[in-house]
Amino acid sequence: MSCHSHRGRSNRTPSGAAVAAIAATCLGTSAIAPASDMRFTDVTKASGIEWVMTCGRLPASEILEVDGGGVAFIDFDNDGDLDLFFANGATMKDPENGPGSRLFANRGDGTFEDVTEKLGIRLTRWAMGAAVGDFDGDGWDDIYVTCYGPDVLLRNECFRKEGPRFVDVSAEAGISRDHRWGASAGFGDIDGDGDLDLYVANYLEFDVKNPPARTEKTFKGVPVMAGPAGLIAEDDILYENLGGGKFRDITKAAGIVEEPPGYGLGVRLFDFDSDGRLDIFVGNDSSGNYLFRNLGEKKFEDIAIPAGVFANLEGTTQASMGIGLADVDGNGHPDLFTTNFSSDTNTLFLNLGDGFFDDRTAQFGLGLISRPFLSWGCGFFDFDHDGDEDLFIASGHVYPEAATQKIDSEWAQDLLMFERNGKRFQRITDCGEMFARKFHGRATAFGDIDGDGDIDIVMTTLNGPVYIFRNDSKPRDWLIVEPDGPKGNHRGYGSMVELRSSAGTQRRWITGGGSFQSTDAPSAHFGLGDFKRAENWTVVVRFPDGKLVNAAVEKPNRRMRIAHPSRAGK
Repeated sequence: MSCHSHRGRSNRTPSGAAVAAIAATCLGTSAIAPASDMRFTDVTKASGIEWVMTCGRLPASEILEVDGGGVAFIDFDNDGDLDLFFANGATMKDPENGPGSRLFANRGDGTFEDVTEKLGIRLTRWAMGAAVGDFDGDGWDDIYVTCYGPDVLLRNECFRKEGPRFVDVSAEAGISRDHRWGASAGFGDIDGDGDLDLYVANYLEFDVKNPPARTEKTFKGVPVMAGPAGLIAEDDILYENLGGGKFRDITKAAGIVEEPPGYGLGVRLFDFDSDGRLDIFVGNDSSGNYLFRNLGEKKFEDIAIPAGVFANLEGTTQASMGIGLADVDGNGHPDLFTTNFSSDTNTLFLNLGDGFFDDRTAQFGLGLISRPFLSWGCGFFDFDHDGDEDLFIASGHVYPEAATQKIDSEWAQDLLMFERNGKRFQRITDCGEMFARKFHGRATAFGDIDGDGDIDIVMTTLNGPVYIFRNDSKPRDWLIVEPDGPKGNHRGYGSMVELRSSAGTQRRWITGGGSFQSTDAPSAHFGLGDFKRAENWTVVVRFPDGKLVNAAVEKPNRRMRIAHPSRAGK
């Protein structure tokens, strides 16, 4: 998706010779960080998930065909391990009847079983992304699927003794039946009433029977497909959960005003200013981002421009796709990271804690090295358990015409892993054979698939296989915290989790939404290094309603479920 306009998007475009030098540095290995303890293994085939995603044709000729499908972690059967849902697409010839989205159950031994048909899921519409949340408060996670066409809400009825299943309750729940192009979605309690509301980021208007003419659009002088510039952006939707399995559209009433209109691709719901209310960040393609500040009483205002996240440091709007979130500078506030188009940089916005963000991309070593890549899903996680968060990014160009000689970027691209090294990130490539391969990378989801305490990576590709990269890094101590929220939000979306010790404090946020068309595992993962290096390890969970729960960490390498006070003893 995220097709770069032929108009100049950045004033930083270097000369051809400079671009060649940049590409040699960024794509090669000579200037990359020294050997790392981080290791990943491609276990896709061994897992039993040999599934190929569909998204139109390959190579793509229309913008609808370049997004790829999404992925979500979900423990649909409440057995304690992570299952996988893939939002799969279709073709322009028949957008309502593709191969179908798939649900894979984790057997607990490193393998998965396709349970799609067994559980009654028959979603063949062109699906894009997936959000997970217990919208009806029955203790079983449901799935919201964004689509080209009406979105779909699948209610989890796996508690049924007469046969577990998922049921399409979109119409009865009040989900819009309009034909839109939904990209990403996220659940969160935006009004503090205890149940999960829903935000949907929509992209643009597109008619498969009358696609936009492929005329005049060029990128670096090369004719390319039309869009998104010149096409009509579609409005996002904010749904209020009314209880009883019902939603209503409160977009306009809540002040979700998109000025100027944006091509929505990614969304995160989190409390950026620590005022106890969930805010909404939307990453827009080829247009400025949104930051809707929650004013209370179901009212929002877009403060992206004054807050400093509408555009980058130079005031240039970008093509935001993926959204990463972490406390990169350790000041206690959630920072934002957006992946962007090639010949531009990804962007790191540091949250200064006073309502303002600052573009510090270059300071942390994430600017120049990202220019040859068009990046999508991403995530900050402590993959090597050394006490700080690293960064993984999936990349792949939208233009089949892409080649270094033509547009300074390749069609299939490298996986990017950045290890945190002091105050900067350094790219590493010796952490698995997949880092020497090229992919049409798209959505990513992160979680501990095999229960060994480290974070594994799931990635979709454009009209290609899904991949599972198992984390086999050098063993170090770890801790996973699972907030057990109040009824109606049992996963604790909107919570902040702190791990305190004599060595300092680490923080994680359980957000609604994900990086790009995805949902990560709803838990807080911490690398400890050596547990004995510090004393007085304590977990503090701040739930969305402001309730605080403290718990001592007596030993490492374990999962801790921290219950909201209303659930104590249950």
